[in-house]
Amino acid sequence: MPPLGKLEAAVMGILWSADGALTVREVLERLPVTRNLAYTTVMTVLSTLHRKGMVDREAVGRAYSYLPARSREAAAAASLREILEASEDPRSVLLHFAATATDEESQVLRDGLSKRSSEL
Repeated sequence: MPPLGKLEAAVMGILWSADGALTVREVLERLPVTRNLAYTTVMTVLSTLHRKGMVDREAVGRAYSYLPARSREAAAAASLREILEASEDPRSVLLHFAATATDEESQVLRDGLSKRSSEL
C-alpha cells in the first residue's frame, strides 16, 4: 500500500465506511467541517488515490463514483507485507512482533496459520 497523507487517509476512511460508491461531492460532504476544502481538492485526492491503486472509479454521468480497491484490512496487510519486504531481516521483525503480541493476537495468528496449513 503506498503511503497515504493525512487527507488521503481521511478520504479512504470515508470510503471504507460507506455502504457503496461515493462521488467527490459525497466525500466532501462527509469530511469534517474543520477541513474547509474545495471540491477540486477532494477531486485531486481521489484521482491520486486512483493512480496509486487505492480506489476504483466508474463514470456516473460527467463525474466518477469511487470505491476502495481493497478492504481496510487488506490494505493494512499489504502495508505489513511491504514492511517485511523492506526489512533486511524479516524473520527478526516477525519474531519481535510475536514477542509483543497480546494473547488474543497470538491466538488469531495461530488460528490463521493453522487454517492456511490445512488449505495447502
